[in-house]
Amino acid sequence: MGVVQPFTSLVHIRLVLANYGSAFDSCRPALRLSACALSLAGLLLAAPAPQKSQGPKAPPPPDYSAEGVQALEAQKYDAAVEAFSKAIAADPKDYFAHFNLGLAYTFLNKIPEGLAEYRKTLELKPGLYEAELNAGILLMRQKNPAEAEPLLAHAVEQKPKEFRPRFYLAQALLATGDNAKAAEHFTAAAELDPKSAGAQLGLAQALARQDHLDAAAPHFRQAAQLDPSYQDALLELAALYEKAKQPAQAIELYRQFPGNAAAQERLGELLLETKKYGEAIPRLEEAYTKDPTAPNRVALAAAYLFNQQVEKALPLLEKSVNEDPSNYDLRLMYARALRDLKRYPLAARQFFEATKLKPDSRETWNDLAGMLYLAGNLESALAAFDRSRQLGDNSAANFYFHAIIQDKLQQYKPALESYERFLSLSQGQRPDEEFKARQRIKVIQKELSKR
Repeated sequence: MGVVQPFTSLVHIRLVLANYGSAFDSCRPALRLSACALSLAGLLLAAPAPQKSQGPKAPPPPDYSAEGVQALEAQKYDAAVEAFSKAIAADPKDYFAHFNLGLAYTFLNKIPEGLAEYRKTLELKPGLYEAELNAGILLMRQKNPAEAEPLLAHAVEQKPKEFRPRFYLAQALLATGDNAKAAEHFTAAAELDPKSAGAQLGLAQALARQDHLDAAAPHFRQAAQLDPSYQDALLELAALYEKAKQPAQAIELYRQFPGNAAAQERLGELLLETKKYGEAIPRLEEAYTKDPTAPNRVALAAAYLFNQQVEKALPLLEKSVNEDPSNYDLRLMYARALRDLKRYPLAARQFFEATKLKPDSRETWNDLAGMLYLAGNLESALAAFDRSRQLGDNSAANFYFHAIIQDKLQQYKPALESYERFLSLSQGQRPDEEFKARQRIKVIQKELSKR
């Protein structure tokens, strides 16, 4: 009766093994078959042959394999390890015991030990389908696809109509970069199990890595449709659309994640990049409210600026500059916002701080000079324009500003030279300024003639 009991408890064994998802992810059907087949086969081989009664006999030796199966059935995995270890000690070549010991170890999440037992099983029984499949899956869990691939490939050869070996082989091929073959096997896996979201996602990824984004997109969507837990596949597709310079498609996908702060942040940034400023603002406001990071703050400030809502942008930019004072681009953004609001002295201060960060930027020196001029600080403005010229700015505009500032400071001789140089460079490109320059030249020449 001790040998018959596990047969009558086969349903219980299956129930135990059906709970094995934490160890093998989505491979439970394959493992259920593998484990039960070998356990029962082991019991059959271990069962003593019927004998005629010959009087009193010595008690039979303990059946450790049967004890191990009963322990697995009761989810007593430590006890199963102990029982199967004793079975192996009694017979080191008992590949059934090695396989089931590997299974017990895997239930305990002792993956290296379980893998070692599957390898021993294959050493004793080369090509055993169940051991190849389980070992391949564990190797994938260990991120060792190169070693898993041949085991899984042979398992596929043995049972080409089984989903699990096909699926895991495809994953191994994808991980090793053989995207074309991975796509073949994911396609076959999806045909074997049309409801597998994992197969659809794997096929999508394999196609995308071959730059077949149009072919991959339906499979990303199918994965998300088959299993709600695969919704992130759509975010992966959105990122691929961005990489392919297809922002409209990415925007459409990000809109489907209103509760995802990161997706809404990226949606706002894409709307900003595509100049849909009014639509970008509420997305970026929500993202900043939920996650008030510096990048979210700057993105929202930029949206306000582009949408002509400079007053709203100003406190965000001030906070950003205070937090990151060495950020040149932030300084310029803040300075220009102040300039747009005609707060010239404050803008000049920010442009001056920016020149410290990039002292060789002619553009920043010109911006500083312009703010100083508008703030009425003529001598400092002239010095800033001088610095820009030293850095190579010999434009007509630079000489014109030199001229008008020198003129206001009554530095008539240098002003005359600057006006004349401006006219020689402008050559009809700035008719209004050229007219003013000619008029001032006449006035300055009269003034100089009196001296």
